[in-house]
This record gives sequence, structure tokens and C-alpha cells, in this order.
Amino acid sequence: MPAAPQPRQDHRTPPVVVVMGVSGTGKTTIGPLVAQALGVVYAEGDDFHPAANIAKMSAGVPLDDADRAPWLDAIGAWAAGRGGQGGVVSCSALKRAYRDRLRAAAPGLVFLHLTGDRALIAERMAARKGHFMTSRLLDSQFATLEPLEADEAGAAVDVTPGAEVIAERAVTALRRL
Repeated sequence: MPAAPQPRQDHRTPPVVVVMGVSGTGKTTIGPLVAQALGVVYAEGDDFHPAANIAKMSAGVPLDDADRAPWLDAIGAWAAGRGGQGGVVSCSALKRAYRDRLRAAAPGLVFLHLTGDRALIAERMAARKGHFMTSRLLDSQFATLEPLEADEAGAAVDVTPGAEVIAERAVTALRRL
């Protein structure tokens, strides 16, 4: 079993990291592990959704850009309020425009894109219980996904291995930025 990620040892200002990717990639599992390793707080992006968004997704209806705007603004405000303390927040951030909106609110954000094979992610989604995002929306998420571009601060990490390995690789990649 790989060693758990170690807490931050350097004295740089910790970044605010957005753990992004389609539903089922493990943002809620990996985010807290990365936050712990970096010595910063973690915020669950789903907690920023208005009730109407949760109801819509629970009914199997994809959100549109208008639905996402207040959610992205709330996450951006949280990130901007971290004031040099750093933090990790989960947020699908599937489109470049969403990431640009987040960066406009909180310049200097870093993105950790959790990537993986659609079949693996669908299998993981089918196994989880009590989440409002259903696997019926996975195709729309993949269709919407715009991977990080070369000019965006961030790293992509494959989600095939176990959570500890993913978190270790993520922290290593983030520390190289």
C-alpha cells in the first residue's frame, strides 16, 4: 500500500485548487486527501448548489449555463475569500468558460483535472449510493467536457488506481506547478 500524502513542507503561499472532472471521477474522495496533504481546508462543491439545481439533477435533467452561474459564483467567492490560506474545492468546471469565470473571481486558481475511462467512471457511479447526480447524466458531462488547455494552470491525473495513489500523484503534480 502506498504511503499517504505528506503535509506541505514548503513555505510558499498555498494555492486554491479546484478538483475538476465529470461526475464519478472521485472529486469528493480525492479533494480531501489533496487538501490534507497540502495542509489546507477542503470545501465540497456540491454544497454550493442552489436547491433548484439539486432537484433538477436528481430528476436526471442536465444543468444549463444559467443554472451553473450562481453555483460557479459561490465557489469563486469562496476561493477568493481564502486570502492566501489556500484551499481545495471540488467543482466539475467542465467548460473553459466555467474555469474562466472561477479565475475571474479568484485569480491564481489551479485546476486538478481527474480523468478516466467512461466505462470505469460509469461503474463507479453505479456503485455509489445517495448522490443526486445519476449515471444518466454522464454522457452529457462527457459531451460538455473541455479538458484543461496549455495556458491553464493545472494538471491532469488518471483515476484508474486507488484513491491514495491518485492523491499522491495529484499532490506531486500540483507541487511541480
